[in-house]
Amino acid sequence: MDLATLLGITLGAGLLLGSIILGGEVNLFWNPPGLMIVLGGTIAALFVNFPLKNVIGVMPLVRVAFTQASRNPREIINTLVDFAESSRREGLLALEEKAQGLDEEFLKKGVQLVVDGTDAELVRNILEIDLAFLEQRHKTGQKIFEQMGAIAPAFGMIGTLIGLIQMLQELDDPDQVGSGMAVALLTTLYGAVVANLIFLPIAGKLAVKSAEEILIREVMIEGILSIQAGENPRIVEEKLKAFLSPDQRAQGAEPSIEGEGVTSNA
Repeated sequence: MDLATLLGITLGAGLLLGSIILGGEVNLFWNPPGLMIVLGGTIAALFVNFPLKNVIGVMPLVRVAFTQASRNPREIINTLVDFAESSRREGLLALEEKAQGLDEEFLKKGVQLVVDGTDAELVRNILEIDLAFLEQRHKTGQKIFEQMGAIAPAFGMIGTLIGLIQMLQELDDPDQVGSGMAVALLTTLYGAVVANLIFLPIAGKLAVKSAEEILIREVMIEGILSIQAGENPRIVEEKLKAFLSPDQRAQGAEPSIEGEGVTSNA
């Protein structure tokens, strides 16, 4: 569980609710028709904007935003360095059996290409094409939530206009004007809250997680090609550590070239 995402939404919702409770009656801020306009209108607009399969795929993306990344770049580096050591001792063919124990399909695919004797340039092209399509899929998911963040406030304004039109019918009764105006403004509030507390932050979190995933796969590509080139394991280690920030390099023990790193991936 990604506690930062959960904490942010919970804290934001709690502060808003607290301010409402301290400021007056909570029931004044409850308007089911306004919620229908904002949420229903946003979902309907998504169906117009995107293919059905992309809209249906929104829920798994929400799960990604609330899930803590399970892979650490340092663990991947440990695994690649171990593979480099095995390759120098026993040859590239020795990696085939080790690759079968990997949970990471991208890394397994790259190692298998190397074992099969594929040209280094072709290996890079195949893996980079795979990476490019992964990045494109991630951008589609981010764009969905960005669109939701842009659409929700617009439907909030539409709901306000609907409420104002309905309110104008009651101008002959001054007592109804104030309450009618409050109801009309609620849809604008709903649109602003869901856009800026939920949709846009989730889009941002997906972008961060996508960047982390892409970084890990770039490390894999460089490590696989270094193994194929027969580079010294310590050189491979130093090269791959260049992908990490200084804080990431300082975390944990130094990557081992004796095989410890592969246990979490086997």
